[in-house]
Order: sequence, then C-alpha cells, then structure tokens
Amino acid sequence: MIVEWSEVAPAILRRDLAHSSLLQRFMASSSEQSSKSRSKGSVAKPSPARRSATRKDPKGGLTAAGRRYFAEKEGAHLRPGVTGPADTPQKMKRKGSFLRRHFAHLRGPLLDEQGKPTRLALSAHAWGEPVPKTKAAAARLAAKGTRLLERYARSQAPSKRASRGRS
Repeated sequence: MIVEWSEVAPAILRRDLAHSSLLQRFMASSSEQSSKSRSKGSVAKPSPARRSATRKDPKGGLTAAGRRYFAEKEGAHLRPGVTGPADTPQKMKRKGSFLRRHFAHLRGPLLDEQGKPTRLALSAHAWGEPVPKTKAAAARLAAKGTRLLERYARSQAPSKRASRGRS
C-alpha cells in the first residue's frame, strides 16, 4: 500500500503541534467565524494597542488599571488627580505642582491637526481644570498652580504669634 506524502503530512503536523500554542494561534486566525457566532465562554484577549487604550482615560489622565500597570511595571505610586477644591495643604501642593510642571513650559501642542485636544491638554481635565486650547489658557493654569504653591508655603510656615508667645 502506497500512501501519498500530501495525505500523511497534515496528520503528522497536527499531531506534533497539537499541544503547541502555535496551532492554537493558527486555528484562531484562520477561523472565519464572526465574534457573534463564538460561544459565550470564549473571551479573546485584547490587542496590545487596546490594552494601552484601557489604561488611558479618554477624558484625560490614567484609569485605575493604568495606575496599577505602572505600579507593577515601574514601581510608581501614582494617585488620581485632585479634581475638587484644593482645600488641604497636601492637595494644594499636589495640584499646584502638577499645574506648574505641565503648563508653565509646554512640552507639546495643546491641539492636534484636527483641532482636538492632545493628551497634554486633556490631563488638565483629569485634575478638575478646564481643558486649555491656547497658550494663554495654559499660562492661566500655570499661574493658578503658582498661587496654590504659595498658599501651601504659607500654610506650612510657622505662625509668628506662636513663636512670640513662647519667648
């Protein structure tokens, strides 16, 4: 009995690759089923581009997943922006530092070619500020940051009355 190689080769290949992830990827990519016809139990992993998109909040800043990702990857201790009023010294310092760091000397454009705000401009929204569209608006945010840092410094300075009374 003579058997053609073209008949045997696919069977051998399937046997050798049965437990390989290569076969699984090949079968998944060659599958022509739509996502609707898949069973409810099968969940496709998001692509790397999609995963990075889930880390960035479309309104500006990072999502909780994004902060968690950078904590694991780089050991960063990131916290969400101060969106409300900066009424405590810690909030004044954090918000003031952010506004000065990002808007005193712009590191990129505030609008892209289509006129949409860039990630730099949207970061202001993540901190409860209006999205700047011009350099003048960014300068106003930087000035607000300066005022917050000055208020923080005044709140940390020892009061003169307390030092006079103890002499």
